[in-house]
Amino acid sequence: MIKIHEDKCDLCGCCVGVCPENCIDLTESRISIEHELCTDCRKCEWACPFEVFEFKNQKATLKVPA
Repeated sequence: MIKIHEDKCDLCGCCVGVCPENCIDLTESRISIEHELCTDCRKCEWACPFEVFEFKNQKATLKVPA
């Protein structure tokens, strides 16, 4: 499960471009996530320069292609 700190988000879109599930919705005024589509890959967390995302499951790891 992901917690979004909307107050930290500047709506830059870095997270949207890296999400393989396309579950991040960004509008002119807010960010949201379709939690049921999220696979906890954490790519959005690593791409975000503002620490907007907080994952409750800290055991998830990024899978790097060989």
